[in-house]
Amino acid sequence: MRRNIGVLSLGCPRNVVDTEVIVSRLKKKNYQIVDIDKAKIALVNTCAFIKEAVEESCTVIRQLIDLKREGKIKKIIVYGCLVERYKNKLLRYLKDVDALVGRISINGVLRNCFITPHYFAYLKICEGCLNACSFCTIPKIKGNFESRTPQSIIKEVRFLDKKGIKELNIVGQDISLYGKDISKDINLTSLLKEILKNTSQIRWIRLLYLYPHNISDELLGLINKEERICKYIDLPLQHINNRILKLMNRKITKEEIIELIKKIRKTIPSVFIRTTLMVGFPTETDKEFEELIDFVKEFKFERLGAFIYSRETQTPAYDFKPQIPFSVKKKRFGQLMQVQQEISRKINERFLGKTVDILIEESQNSHYLGRTVYDAPEVDGAVWVKSNHPLKIGDIQKVKIVDTLEYDLVGEAI
Repeated sequence: MRRNIGVLSLGCPRNVVDTEVIVSRLKKKNYQIVDIDKAKIALVNTCAFIKEAVEESCTVIRQLIDLKREGKIKKIIVYGCLVERYKNKLLRYLKDVDALVGRISINGVLRNCFITPHYFAYLKICEGCLNACSFCTIPKIKGNFESRTPQSIIKEVRFLDKKGIKELNIVGQDISLYGKDISKDINLTSLLKEILKNTSQIRWIRLLYLYPHNISDELLGLINKEERICKYIDLPLQHINNRILKLMNRKITKEEIIELIKKIRKTIPSVFIRTTLMVGFPTETDKEFEELIDFVKEFKFERLGAFIYSRETQTPAYDFKPQIPFSVKKKRFGQLMQVQQEISRKINERFLGKTVDILIEESQNSHYLGRTVYDAPEVDGAVWVKSNHPLKIGDIQKVKIVDTLEYDLVGEAI
């Protein structure tokens, strides 16, 4: 008799890939994947990057425990980052959990089950991180940096291409380090050339999480040259003040960041740069925050996300003093996002009257929802599309932009 398992995936796209690996392994062993309310066994893949993620994971686990006590499920398996970070505590406090499972090998089973929509996929090419930022828990959770073998990646890419996906999102804690642990002849650029050579159906290849101090001129040249590689650079900078960057252990200076941004925009004239910035890092002064604001105003990032510093145990920054009061951090976050909102509005106005390719993702009454090549799934803006004829979910459609908002666009299908 086939056993029913319900699977929940929390956290980032890298976790999505891990969950898909788990599901693929379970199905290979003849388990049936069902909704939680129909499951006998519940498996939750957790996140523990920051306090809020830990709280979300614990809330979901407690809800599963309630279901178990009510007799609705028989067993609970907790997997992933929360286990890696807090296994001993979980063993003491979560007596109703039947199994705790940590990290799995990234050179494992070929995925054949996906929880993403049929038209796009995440491809994780590496695990762990070498950057050791002072605020980050990833090295403690994920361990040493490990690249997947090119052979396993290309095998999976061929499968995804044959499956007919339109968008491949390449992820990892720092994909710009890819291959460093394998050979001096293997790197992200060489891998991308092989991916391009071995695919024909994939239209958009997107690179997520390129740390600034590892980006090569060769990589930028390839992105500019190859039509199928999105002109989209995800460049998490965190800050711009040199003192704060040093405290963060970011291994790059303000001057080097500015030089890199100018080089990217010169090499790839049509590029959209997405960055992530942190506010309220310990000891950050008003003047240093204003320097960050001035930097954002000057360089006008096409896409920008910000988050409030989270004081995490097992990180060097936990002991930095003084810590910034939450009220100050929240205020700075609001100021930064208000500045970016105006920048984003003006950038979106450039699309007005232009015809662009839109990946159609949802149907809502007489409208459709999609994304441009400059928008990564789940983190960037959307395009509301009006159409006089039916559009197919997962198709890339020509759309004329007729209106613009702060973060989204409005268009008409051609």
